[in-house]
Amino acid sequence: MNQTTQNSGLYALPNEAPLDMPRHEVNEIRQTAKKQNQHFFVTTLLSRLFVFLGTLGLSAYGAYEMYAVLSTNHITWLQWLFLALFCVNFTWISFAFTQATLGLLFKLAPFKRKRKELDATGVTAILLPVYNEDPVRIRASIEAMHEDLLEKAPGKFAFFILSDTNRAENSIKEKHTFYPILNRNTEACPIYYRRRLNNAERKAGNVAEWVTRFGNDYECMIVLDADSLMSAECLLSMSRRMAAEPSLGLIQTLPTIIRADTLYSRIQQFANQCFGPIYAAGLTTWHGNASNFWGHNAIIRTKAFAEACGLPILPGKAPFGGHVMSHDFIEAALLRRAGWGVRFDTDLQASYEEAPPSLIDVMVRDRRWCQGNLQHKAFVKAKGLHFVSRMHLMTGIFSYFSAVFWFALISVGFALAVQAYFVKPDYFNNLSLFPNWPVFDFEKARSLFIVSMGLVLAPKLYGWLSALLHWQQCRKFGGPIMLTLDTLLEILVSALYAPILMFSQFLVVMDVLRGRDSGWKPQSRDDGANKWKEATRAHIYHTILGIGLAVSSYFLSPQLFYWSMPITFGLIFSIPLSWLSGGSKRGNLLSKLGFLKGPEERRPSEIVTRLENKLTQLEQHSSELSNIPLRAYINNVDFYAWHLAQLPEQESNQFDRHKVCATWLIEHSDSIEDLMAHLNEQEHLAIIKYRSLFLRLSKFLPEKVTDTNHKAYA
Repeated sequence: MNQTTQNSGLYALPNEAPLDMPRHEVNEIRQTAKKQNQHFFVTTLLSRLFVFLGTLGLSAYGAYEMYAVLSTNHITWLQWLFLALFCVNFTWISFAFTQATLGLLFKLAPFKRKRKELDATGVTAILLPVYNEDPVRIRASIEAMHEDLLEKAPGKFAFFILSDTNRAENSIKEKHTFYPILNRNTEACPIYYRRRLNNAERKAGNVAEWVTRFGNDYECMIVLDADSLMSAECLLSMSRRMAAEPSLGLIQTLPTIIRADTLYSRIQQFANQCFGPIYAAGLTTWHGNASNFWGHNAIIRTKAFAEACGLPILPGKAPFGGHVMSHDFIEAALLRRAGWGVRFDTDLQASYEEAPPSLIDVMVRDRRWCQGNLQHKAFVKAKGLHFVSRMHLMTGIFSYFSAVFWFALISVGFALAVQAYFVKPDYFNNLSLFPNWPVFDFEKARSLFIVSMGLVLAPKLYGWLSALLHWQQCRKFGGPIMLTLDTLLEILVSALYAPILMFSQFLVVMDVLRGRDSGWKPQSRDDGANKWKEATRAHIYHTILGIGLAVSSYFLSPQLFYWSMPITFGLIFSIPLSWLSGGSKRGNLLSKLGFLKGPEERRPSEIVTRLENKLTQLEQHSSELSNIPLRAYINNVDFYAWHLAQLPEQESNQFDRHKVCATWLIEHSDSIEDLMAHLNEQEHLAIIKYRSLFLRLSKFLPEKVTDTNHKAYA
């Protein structure tokens, strides 16, 4: 891009400030940890001991009790398998329970040490990676944050919209939505835009490309998601905490889910706002300075990221080889290996995100996340990683493999029931005068089941108790009665969806292990209102499994039938439950009745109110573009000139068939409608990619545009 174009004010990016970002290997030597200004060594050590010993103690108790249930006389090989699977699953829920218990203790603690803050010098970049998202929603979020920053922190931040959008129609809508707000308030808080033509390494590559081009001018970068929102106070606190602790490479916030309008998203929103802070408090205390990164709503020291986080390319093909898919966990681990601290600050307020709207949307997201997490097996034994970083990777992997172990446990349990029904016991299988009666200790089994359910439900009850004891928080949930009713409703609905998700994740893991790559699909941001046909197609196997388990258990034993109902009921009715999960009309009915209304819905913060107002103002943009996206350039000469200013003057000499075809179509079309009727997707992309080709569109303009000063003339 030449200097004339940059000076015209139309170019959507600042001057480049390159920063080297070398690619690292999986195995490297760990660097010495940088000296901290603020220490929490004793608290972190005691917390880790609490989690380790608590998990170990509960796991040993569960193993002993289940052994006692099974070992009244003789244990078969199938029972040994059942015991092993039970121990794995019981350890997993014990680990979650111990962390939640630790979180409750710290939530109720009367004394808390505050994180130090120091005024930051320079400008902090705010990055918004975009991939075929709704540009109106993103613009509303940017404008809300932009106005807040202009009032409370002018000159401290700069926005960068980093587009990886690869569909022509989406790209034009995106540019048409964003270009009016770019290059405004360049001194106080500029907004820049860049669309990447090569989508290599997905979001990780998108951010890395920005770092290598512009990173040297920004001490820190705040990475957001397409549905992220943060207040100026939160953004300022993050930058100040990084300035106060030079040893830190990253601070992760706890995002609060907002704007839920479906049954499933409301359930997630309530759980996030009521139970999430308890679990997060436990995580932050034992993570210490070796915490994790969730890919968004976090601040990162730019040079630390460039120095440490050039991701390796894994050997082999997808799903386990190639580029790192779930990059965030690995980036946190690599920062820690390079000596930088990674911290989880749960006390930072007004950090927001949105939830997937329906059960099917969660299943689609889980497919991508599962592949990314299972790919982390290549790093679990990597040289130089901190042991807590290894724990993050292993828990990420097991969060999906747990579905396999739960499914295996259920399957073996049913196999034992079948064995007991069809196989006659041999009462005199030894030389003893006394028969070897097959005995099962139902009293111990019942007690162990109650304990297991207690461990599963405890984090939810902790969240309820913590909100109840903090009156201001309780009021935000509608008071003690509504808080209690919503907690019970969340437990009930989550219990119905749990077996569906369990079987879905089991199928996903099997799919990944078979070597199928999930690709890269944009996350759904609509209301998730699925048709009955879509719900049936997604859950037909869940229904068949549920009916099969219910019929076989009733045939084997009525008692087994009733014990298995928490699993079979959700599976049998998975199709209507999935249909109910999405759709704003169904979800908002709960809100009208007063149920599952989060604090930010009852008493929204200033930044959330700003967002809602901006969305209302921008609704017209969603319908401004017709079914002929290229007409946006023809109807608006300024938009045409702006787009032209973004295109590089030098083009590749490599032959491009789509470019040649598009050139011919433009020359032989009498109108933009005629042109669009014959363009395919790749030819459409070529027109908005090449300057020489885009200039040919000027034949359709009411006024022509020169290629020198981008001004219209008759």
